[in-house]
Amino acid sequence: MSYGTIDSLRSVTLDDVRGAQRMLSGVARVTALEGSRYLSRLVGSPVHLKCENLQRTGSFKLRGAYVRIAGLLPEERAAGVVAASAGNHAQGVALASSLLGVHSTVFMPKGAPLPKVSATRDYGAEVRLHGQVVDETLAAAEEYAAETGAVFIHPFDHPDIIAGQGTVGLEILEQCPELRTIVVGVGGGGLAAGIAVAVKAIRPEVRIVGVQAEGAAAYPPSLAVGHPVSVENPATMADGIKVGRPGLVPFGIIADLVDEVRTVSEDQLSAALLLCLERAKLVVEPAGASPVAALLAAPDAFEGPVVAVLSGGNVDPVLMQRVLRHGMAAQGRYLAVRLRLTDRPGALATLLGVLSAVDANVLDVSHVRTDPRLGLTEVEVELHLETKGPAHCAEVGQALRHAGYTVIG
Repeated sequence: MSYGTIDSLRSVTLDDVRGAQRMLSGVARVTALEGSRYLSRLVGSPVHLKCENLQRTGSFKLRGAYVRIAGLLPEERAAGVVAASAGNHAQGVALASSLLGVHSTVFMPKGAPLPKVSATRDYGAEVRLHGQVVDETLAAAEEYAAETGAVFIHPFDHPDIIAGQGTVGLEILEQCPELRTIVVGVGGGGLAAGIAVAVKAIRPEVRIVGVQAEGAAAYPPSLAVGHPVSVENPATMADGIKVGRPGLVPFGIIADLVDEVRTVSEDQLSAALLLCLERAKLVVEPAGASPVAALLAAPDAFEGPVVAVLSGGNVDPVLMQRVLRHGMAAQGRYLAVRLRLTDRPGALATLLGVLSAVDANVLDVSHVRTDPRLGLTEVEVELHLETKGPAHCAEVGQALRHAGYTVIG
């Protein structure tokens, strides 16, 4: 995959972003800026959530895709466009192309979530499933572009993409003129770069903090050496920021204008997604929740008023179920334990009585009787419990040990 060309390395200016804003009028929504009382109390100053999860197609990606495709020459439009994505960029390109009357072909991995594949088709794209990982899908899209003349629409490494994403920054300034800090998730860097161009040109004193997942954090080492470097085998639940190498164009902007790039753990991402759902009543994907994760991890590190950009809400329901359970476990509200019992009538009832006495709600029980490590009269029981926090988890463990049970996991 190519990460920028001599032409694409031209600078992105405030005028470019303002031009993109005019182009997007009536196309992209001006998304809401919602206050969060919980996060405001935690940080000690006002915190607002920029709800790009409520944007058309469910993420900010429509902005950049539309500006990029709208800027093509007539002969380029006639050849069509091609993109590769597992989700948000695919849907942004599909809708932008349909609105502009351009044929789009989108390559998606064979394992892409079915709701995202279906949505991309519904927005008008021809979807081709290819490869098991995004790198294979990207290679197929670039090969298709070379063979057909279709224009490859990069998800983040082009000035027009960055200018389109920068319109989020202009909206934030209009909606919260008193802000002091913007926190935004970073994958390839297009959104953070665009926001930085817009905001720093108008309010240079505003601090911009990027957030990456620990398992896919290419920007900290890249910034340390002064050029993009790759992270081998990036791994995170936050597929929207799961990018192994920064783009050349956004990297240069972020190196100049973004004040700091932080990282967050998978546990912190899970807790942030759960908080958005429970407290803000917003469905947010893990990448979109990354700024909230950073606030939860270090609330004293951000001068307010703070705007956290919720970049997307396209979360697969199966992943949502896993992430919510993970987030509840991280907060001590969900506990899985394994222990061994004597396989006799009443043994399980006795165990459940112990748990009932400490007010642990049993969600699921499973038995294993055929493991060769078990004795002839033993059974292994795994229980999934709903608990009330870390202190309650400790109380449950203590009650089990006091009743003579040995917890093995």
